Amino acid sequence: MNKTVTFASQHTLPAIGQGTWFMGEDNAHRQQEVKALQAGLDCGLKLIDTAEMYADGGAESVVGEALQGRRDEAFLVSKVYPWNAGEYDAIEACERSLARLKTDRIDLYLLHWRGNVPLEETIRAMVSLQRQGKILHWGVSNFDIDDMMELWSESGGEHCATNQVLYHLASRGIEYDLLPECQQRNLPVMAYCPLAQAGRLRNALFSDAALEKIAQQKGISVAQLLLAWVIRKAGVLAIPKASSIAHVQENAAALDIELTDEDLFLINQAFPPPPHKLPLDIV
Repeated sequence: MNKTVTFASQHTLPAIGQGTWFMGEDNAHRQQEVKALQAGLDCGLKLIDTAEMYADGGAESVVGEALQGRRDEAFLVSKVYPWNAGEYDAIEACERSLARLKTDRIDLYLLHWRGNVPLEETIRAMVSLQRQGKILHWGVSNFDIDDMMELWSESGGEHCATNQVLYHLASRGIEYDLLPECQQRNLPVMAYCPLAQAGRLRNALFSDAALEKIAQQKGISVAQLLLAWVIRKAGVLAIPKASSIAHVQENAAALDIELTDEDLFLINQAFPPPPHKLPLDIV
């Protein structure tokens, strides 16, 4: 596997992980979801991302089942609701997540999006969880550049280990300011929905003639091309959801795809980079 991303100067992981949004919503699919996550581990996709929000904890439960007997093979990420990110509420929320995940620690615990709890209080909660050994590192999600600058100005804010944001070829806004600033500070960015969520943008990507032609010439799928594009820059890790073993294996193979300058030129023609600041896309 060629491309890797290092978190907190300690954990070097393949630049593609596994997302779990929409997992745990239907018991009829549970075993298929468990097997897909385990197949991802077999392929070396160590990072598994989940959240207390996903299926009201159901996704964490699926992850917990998938990791039985294999916990040390995974780098486990979960997220806390903004209203649970207070100094004491975060402790209880984390303990509930740990119970569903059937583990004693979360490797990276994120504030899911910014709410009304002051950042300094959330930082204190995260530090407290670290001291208790319940989490190893903490980070944020859905933070735009102004949010990150404010976070970095808070005491302890420099220990934020990642920012997880929406990023795919049809949503390139972070390239204007947020991504360069994070790269400058060696802060990894986790790209959620790297293949775009179902709907207009996803259809635009998967039916684009230029992308289809590039993928065909390289002998890969459009999905693999899109994943390879997302992780082309240093410090970016993609977390696509895959609920079948074949899909997981396809995602993992994208780690070895190299895009040429000509590929990138043609992709930029079809989906140009942002010429100015754009609001942070969130889904």
